[in-house]
Amino acid sequence: MLLCQSRPSTSPCGPSVKSSRKSERRSALPPQSCSKWSPPEVLAETAAAPLSKGQASRGRALPHFRFPAQTAPAMTATLRPYLSAVRATLQAALCLENFSSQVVERHNKPEVEVRSSKELLLQPVTISRNEKEKVLIEGSINSVRVSIAVKQADEIEKILCHKFMRFMMMRAENFFILRRKPVEGYDISFLITNFHTEQMYKHKLVDFVIHFMEEIDKEISEMKLSVNARARIVAEEFLKNF
Repeated sequence: MLLCQSRPSTSPCGPSVKSSRKSERRSALPPQSCSKWSPPEVLAETAAAPLSKGQASRGRALPHFRFPAQTAPAMTATLRPYLSAVRATLQAALCLENFSSQVVERHNKPEVEVRSSKELLLQPVTISRNEKEKVLIEGSINSVRVSIAVKQADEIEKILCHKFMRFMMMRAENFFILRRKPVEGYDISFLITNFHTEQMYKHKLVDFVIHFMEEIDKEISEMKLSVNARARIVAEEFLKNF
């Protein structure tokens, strides 16, 4: 009578492989030093550690921690609500539709410019940050006109703003929505019609206007600093002869 004796397992799925898998699982667990109170250096080293073969197939088991949030540069206390009010007003005013002229047959013109029918015009909205910075938003059934007054603290900023706006308005066809002549009392004007909202995204148009308002002050300030630096160098070179 033959007795069946159990032979040691030599298959690749034997106990040795199982124990190695258990060790890999243990190694995948975060070390005790990587708690949520660990310093950022330890957390960064743990996150950048190389993956083993088992971890690469299953994915890295990340420890329970939070990286410190990267805060964007904060706006001034008056600029954020100012831009938020302009954005909300523009989003409400840019509900445009195609509308033919009620006076001239087969004509389709921006009613905010023509102003031939008062019932097609909306109440103009003026949003002011201070006496020198303000935005005028004029709406109608098929177009919106946005006029911006830029801050000008002294005569140098007035000259730089005038030259910069004139440079842009001479190239108005490249900006599509830029008006060649601003509304009286403002530095620059944009005209958005229903054809623009049909060809372009409305939220992108709003983002462009808001981004322009954010960057125009920085551009003028940088130009003013460069002019002052150049004037200082010229004055020093001129006075060296005396």
